[in-house]
Amino acid sequence: MSEENEFLLEVDNLHTSFFTDNGEVRAVNGISFKLTPGTTLGIVGESGSGKSVTAYSIMQILAETGRIVEGSVSYKGENITNWSERQLSDFRGSKVSIIFQDPMTSLNPVFTVGFQLEEAIRLHTGKNKMEAKARAIEMLTLVGVNEPESRIRQYPHELSGGMRQRVMIAMALCCEPDILIADEPTTALDVTIQAQILELMKSLQKDFNPALLFITHDLGVVAKMCDRVAVMYLGKIVESADTETIYANPQHPYTKGLIGSVHKIGGNREERLFSIEGTVPLAMNLPSQCGFYDRCTVAIDGLCNKIEPELVEIEPGHKVACFACNNEACKAECERARKMIPELERQKAAKAEAEAKDEAKGKKNLFGRRAK
Repeated sequence: MSEENEFLLEVDNLHTSFFTDNGEVRAVNGISFKLTPGTTLGIVGESGSGKSVTAYSIMQILAETGRIVEGSVSYKGENITNWSERQLSDFRGSKVSIIFQDPMTSLNPVFTVGFQLEEAIRLHTGKNKMEAKARAIEMLTLVGVNEPESRIRQYPHELSGGMRQRVMIAMALCCEPDILIADEPTTALDVTIQAQILELMKSLQKDFNPALLFITHDLGVVAKMCDRVAVMYLGKIVESADTETIYANPQHPYTKGLIGSVHKIGGNREERLFSIEGTVPLAMNLPSQCGFYDRCTVAIDGLCNKIEPELVEIEPGHKVACFACNNEACKAECERARKMIPELERQKAAKAEAEAKDEAKGKKNLFGRRAK
């Protein structure tokens, strides 16, 4: 693989917004990461953090109101954000596949699972009907579905939740994609089935060697599945590092809160778990401040509520976006931000003044026309 194509997937300064009647919802705000073959990156965060929108932006399967407004997504060094729908159709399935979190709504209820598997295989590989059926049976066997020859004639509602998820995994891997996106694939399953599905995915990754983007809110799953972790909050990555570092030395208050809300093996069962107060705000018309400011217990007034921190590297491979982090790189970021605040305040005041003048002018013109 050439130097410039060292990475299978490169997401660079990605911004994705949804344009509604009430304004622009900025779901993803300038995130960047890279994936190499055979590695697993976990994206963690609460509901509303922008995790799934990141996945849909990579696949470019956003709703009609959503679009990528800035940044790029590159596959093997080629920017795919400007590809035609025909190019993207070839890209999806054969190069990148996604496992959705609810297999019951992802599978079409009016077609058999065999028909849906065979359709995906024929669409992306050019196999004929008999070859596609044989491949479908082979994949169902590989993901642990018993009696696959009879299962392909069944409809989704005739299968259990675990079986449906196995079918979804078989569908995602049937064309041996380079990149597999798993969007909370075990959320709708009970604990026992969750463990089986995770073991299955680890085993299949060894066999097929795809790069895996694993989206979840479950930090226990992250510890089991991921090589690296990116913690997302309000559309931004607030901390990223290898999995061991994230658990051993979390720096962002949000990361600490997520880890503190999970039971520790061997810990006191009667000990009360930590709870992060509040919820993730809607990403619309937000003030210029750290997104976590209103929920943070260590926020610095006059700084965190005035400007957003940049993601800085505090040690090799470990990045954090926090003014309260006690690290030289973070202290330098604090100084940079403090120097910028007066200019930002001046710009904010000038903008407010201009808007007030425009509003006053509009009212004057309106009343003037009525007087005439």
